Amino acid sequence: MNIVDYDRALYYTHRSQWDNLLILMVRTKDNILSKKIEHFLHAYNFSRDYKIIETTLHSLFRYIDHALESQSIDMEQLVCME
Repeated sequence: MNIVDYDRALYYTHRSQWDNLLILMVRTKDNILSKKIEHFLHAYNFSRDYKIIETTLHSLFRYIDHALESQSIDMEQLVCME
């Protein structure tokens, strides 16, 4: 997992830089992150229901939070093993 990808996803979403978010979607090696970005961008561009856009955005945020949390747990375990 690359923490930089998650930081970029948060930054691009916060700044509404959809082109950069699309590029990140293609370049990231995290397939789940890529799918979450894809679902959000599709909803943002094609859905007229704000609730769907909001749901996909929250899903993206929840996944990023989960991935960063699991990354920090892995790092803590690595430090404890040394």
